[in-house]
Amino acid sequence: MSAATLMAALGWTLVDFLWQGALVAGLTAAVLGLLRHARPEQRYLAACFGLLACVAWPAATLAQRLHDAGAGSAAAFLRGGAGRQGGAGGAGWEALVQEHLGWIVLGWAVCAALLSLRMAAGLLWIRRTAAREPSDPLWQARLQRLAGQFGIARSVGLRVVGHLASPVTAGWWRPVVLVPASLVSGMAPNLLEALLAHELAHIKRHDYLVNLFQNVVETLLFYHPAVWWLSHRIRTEREQIADDVAARILGEPRRLALALSELEKLQFSTHHLAQAANGGDLMSRITRLLRPESRGSNWKAAIPALGLAVMSIGLFAHAAPAKPAKPDTEALVDFQSCPKPQYPKESIAKSQTGTVSLNFLIGVDGRVKDSKVIQSAGYPALDEAARSALAVCRFYPARTAGLPVEAWAKVQYVWSLQ
Repeated sequence: MSAATLMAALGWTLVDFLWQGALVAGLTAAVLGLLRHARPEQRYLAACFGLLACVAWPAATLAQRLHDAGAGSAAAFLRGGAGRQGGAGGAGWEALVQEHLGWIVLGWAVCAALLSLRMAAGLLWIRRTAAREPSDPLWQARLQRLAGQFGIARSVGLRVVGHLASPVTAGWWRPVVLVPASLVSGMAPNLLEALLAHELAHIKRHDYLVNLFQNVVETLLFYHPAVWWLSHRIRTEREQIADDVAARILGEPRRLALALSELEKLQFSTHHLAQAANGGDLMSRITRLLRPESRGSNWKAAIPALGLAVMSIGLFAHAAPAKPAKPDTEALVDFQSCPKPQYPKESIAKSQTGTVSLNFLIGVDGRVKDSKVIQSAGYPALDEAARSALAVCRFYPARTAGLPVEAWAKVQYVWSLQ
């Protein structure tokens, strides 16, 4: 498989995810609208399925394109070949995208690499902080006793960090809770214990692994707003679930609400950005803990999201690749424009013969842009000798309505010792 084929498959997969992500977001929004007054676990599961679909769909699309490319089906990854290149004149957005696929893939790769470095730097900071920052023996013992109430058998570490806005949980196998020094010294012990219970709820549910998966998806599919919206919804619902678990174990929802209120006041006075235990809308979380409500699902709330889903389906119907139109005249090779393929010496010594069928992607200028073996002559040396020699030939390009268009040309070459 050539680099051009791989680039085309990846580039069109990235482009196709624009409408795929919009469709997934529309359908997920509709489901979340129907679950507006359901338990946060149900909304969390729906949002997670939506984000998983944002990964699985383009991954399956890329795998199918690469499979079809290996099988010799050019239309699968080149969006229909000449028929998708705009017919006469090569006009249309597909032709424009096809022309700049290399830059699209390069830009995506650079941005994804930078975001990967950012994520790696964050993980390194957490690891170094957990290893270097001091612990508080009193709060470490208190945290371990509280972990026993949650049914957490493994050891949970605690580190006191100077410059941190709120408690942060990191790690899965050896979890550690990073606690701001300002909270240890300035918050009432019973309220800080409530915040630690919230963090232990995250550890109990293995939320760190899900959050790590979210970061990977955000890194790879950073360019689509649907990914960021779904990831935000997951984090919002996750905080509510952790609040419920902590309040249930503590038996005092009001104490956790007071702790969140004190945390909000502290952050307002020190101008910290919200993160970790203060994720989501703190006021709505406080209100929810103090005045929980249970209502039936409101189907009317899903109408706008259903409209978005219908629009996304319409976009899919418009953007789905059509069957490539056959050009009026096929591309033909000019054998006078290139040397005759040279018989490999080892093939002559072994008396190897056969017929190889090749496919060449011919541009409007008659030059070969890509090539592949459709049917082997039975010997790789003969296949490669024919492919490499004929790839430098000039072709008469295919034509539609009298104008040259990009198309694939099938060429057979017979190897004979007579």
